[in-house]
Amino acid sequence: MSPPAPQALRRFPNPRLTGLGNGLFCGAVMVVLGYLDSLLFGALLTLYGVLFVPVCVLTAVWVRRGDLMTPPVVLPIAFAVGLLPVSDHGGGISGHLMGLFTGLATQAGWLYAGTLIAGLIVVVRRVRLVARREAARRRQA
Repeated sequence: MSPPAPQALRRFPNPRLTGLGNGLFCGAVMVVLGYLDSLLFGALLTLYGVLFVPVCVLTAVWVRRGDLMTPPVVLPIAFAVGLLPVSDHGGGISGHLMGLFTGLATQAGWLYAGTLIAGLIVVVRRVRLVARREAARRRQA
C-alpha cells in the first residue's frame, strides 16, 4: 500500500504544454482573471497581481521539458495583456494606454515576483533534467 500523499498528487492534472500552448494558457487565464477582477471587485490591481503568482507557478510546472525557457518570456506578456481590462479607462486610446502603463508601474512587484518564481522553478527543473541525462550517460558508458 502506497502512502496517501503520492496518491493525492496523482489526481492532480499534469499537462505538458508546448511553448505556444504555455503562452496561450497563461495569456487566456490572465485575461479571464482580469475580466473577473474588473466585474466582481471593481478592478483591484493588487488582487490581479496576487492572482498572477499562482498562474506563474502553474505555467512553470506545466511546460514541457523542451520548452523550459519560455515561461519567463511569456509571463510578463500575459500580465500586460490581462491587465488591459483591469486598468483605468479614461479618454480614448491615450487614456487607456496611460492606465495600462500606470498599472504596469504600480504592480511591477507582483510581475517581478511571479516571473522570478517561475524562473526559479524552470531553472530547478532544467538542472534536474541535465543531471538525469548525465547520470543516464554515465550508466551507459
